[in-house]
Amino acid sequence: MHIAYYRVSTDKQGRSGLGLEAQQEAVKRFLGTDPDLAFTEVESGGKKDRPELAKAIAECKSTGATLIVAKLDRLARDVKMILSIVDSGICVRFVDLPEINPNDPTGRLMLTMLAAFAEFERKIISKRTKEALAVAKTRGVKLGSANSKAGGQARAAQLAATSQVDPQALIIVRDLKSMGMTTTRQIAAGLTERGIKTSTGSTQWHSAQVSRLLARAA
Repeated sequence: MHIAYYRVSTDKQGRSGLGLEAQQEAVKRFLGTDPDLAFTEVESGGKKDRPELAKAIAECKSTGATLIVAKLDRLARDVKMILSIVDSGICVRFVDLPEINPNDPTGRLMLTMLAAFAEFERKIISKRTKEALAVAKTRGVKLGSANSKAGGQARAAQLAATSQVDPQALIIVRDLKSMGMTTTRQIAAGLTERGIKTSTGSTQWHSAQVSRLLARAA
């Protein structure tokens, strides 16, 4: 039996299906069929109070089902939280990390390192967003204003805050290259197929985005 857990960060994403559909498709592709049961949460990756996740874990414990998550950062962006779930007595599988067995010493080490990257990314995004918005505020930008110029400046600040390199994307890129996918078009297709998010939150990659990713990582 397989129980899926999906998470989106905002109500807007939840209503539009942005991100959610990609997770559902990834899980279905991984299992070859729909999961027996699914729980969907609308919450930040750093928030520990997750009613739907608690329900999913409880269901796994009572039925012996395996918890399936499309991506590691969809489970959480907090190392302690991820490890506590893995150590809770249930079997957890990550679609984007099929080779990792959390109960194996090597697998646990890799999982801990990737979880640390996810937590680091969350904290850096938060820090950069606060700093960028603080600068915008000192320049007289009214956040949330209908003024197109102010809105554009606020949006630019948000984009600047999320311009860091995604370590998980780079890991996938290295894997794709090792499989012979060397052109930016091939890598873009591979990242899209695996549901990896771009810096703007989309799961659709293009050659130009891959080039920028590699340039930032250089």
